[in-house]
Amino acid sequence: MQPLASPKFILVVEDSLDDFKAIQRALKRAEVTYPLVHCRFGEDALNDLYARLTVETAAELPALILLDLNLPGIDGFDVLARLKQDPELRSIPIVVMTTSDDQQDVQRCYDAGANSYIRKPSNLSDMVRALHTLKTYWFDVALLSHRSRRH
Repeated sequence: MQPLASPKFILVVEDSLDDFKAIQRALKRAEVTYPLVHCRFGEDALNDLYARLTVETAAELPALILLDLNLPGIDGFDVLARLKQDPELRSIPIVVMTTSDDQQDVQRCYDAGANSYIRKPSNLSDMVRALHTLKTYWFDVALLSHRSRRH
């Protein structure tokens, strides 16, 4: 198997089409240029990522995963745990973006390996601000730092 290609997209795991569209608009306004891949179900996200690992040619993995917790079927907690236990996928930054502000949910996500936890803002301007902050950290600071360590 060839080495994996550099990350080129953001995987958004979100069952609500309205929330996905809001995230999409907010990322555009925050000037995030990575294309989005959308999965509505946890099982679809896992299947997509595992399929990328089995491709004989170099496969792309996401630069970042935005993960909702409240998903039908395999929920976000389970998706997070499975990805962070997989040696080939655990290094992908996962930002939990959900409506829950329950401290037990926050702690459970960090214990499972979440890189960040964001409570979904209720309006577009707050969503843009939150995702602009996410962009500044994950794309302008963290990924740049990660790339320079590899070279």
